[in-house]
Amino acid sequence: MTIQLLFLARLRERFGVARETFALTDATATVAGLLATLRARGGAFAAELAPERAFRVAVNQEVVTVDHPIVSGDEVAIFPPVTGG
Repeated sequence: MTIQLLFLARLRERFGVARETFALTDATATVAGLLATLRARGGAFAAELAPERAFRVAVNQEVVTVDHPIVSGDEVAIFPPVTGG
């Protein structure tokens, strides 16, 4: 069971990767679990995905909350908030 992770904008720059295939487990079956697992990588992942940092998560191109479930085949994008004028 896998998902596609997309890192956009400054996160792509900081993590050094735009996309990765990620093996889904029971611990990563929600957005919160996925974020905790990514933070555990340490370094830029821990810093950029810290709870006090501003970023959004979309599952299959729909912005979701941390309690949203993730299932095999989903596309999960993590990106900074967009501003405009």
